[in-house]
Amino acid sequence: MENDMQTRNKVFDDLSQLMTNAMGVAQGAKDEAETAMKSMIDRWLADRDFVTREEFDAVRAMAQKAREENEALKARLDALEAKG
Repeated sequence: MENDMQTRNKVFDDLSQLMTNAMGVAQGAKDEAETAMKSMIDRWLADRDFVTREEFDAVRAMAQKAREENEALKARLDALEAKG
């Protein structure tokens, strides 16, 4: 009976080791796939000449300033129309 128990424990140990190894391989494959996907996306974006973050922020600041100027002009126009 003792020998049967040792054999069963050995099988469980082997299965456990196999699962641990499989999980490691799966994690490695996942990491590799993520890295490959990120690299592919970076290349795709670079090929399309997308703007940099700095360029985006500069354009957004210009748009914000233009919006504020438009609102100020509209307020002046509304005030003039109210007088007239």
